[in-house]
Amino acid sequence: MTQSGTAPAMTRQTQDAVEACMTCHGICEETMSACLNMGGQAQLQIMRALMDCSETTRLCADMMMRRSPMSADICAMCARACEMCAEACMSLPDDAQMIRCAEACRRCADMCRSMAGAAM
Repeated sequence: MTQSGTAPAMTRQTQDAVEACMTCHGICEETMSACLNMGGQAQLQIMRALMDCSETTRLCADMMMRRSPMSADICAMCARACEMCAEACMSLPDDAQMIRCAEACRRCADMCRSMAGAAM
């Protein structure tokens, strides 16, 4: 806390990571809806990855915004969930929504890996 009683502003790196998490969360939610419309057994694996990624990215963003001492640990876990989701989405490489989701997941994974190594 500063003398005025307010917490210091988030760093640019943290702001970018929070934004990447929230973008990824939203795209995963959109992709879940698209995946449900497709049906089929293969989508079950993708749906699990999407749900894990969506929830983890939301949690990660929340914890970074409140400067939780566990942020680095959650960022590392989030990076792993995002990578798994990107791989699952790329099992359907001809689907534009899946490609868009995989790209958002990879960007988020990169940002979270960076945050996991940074002092928060």
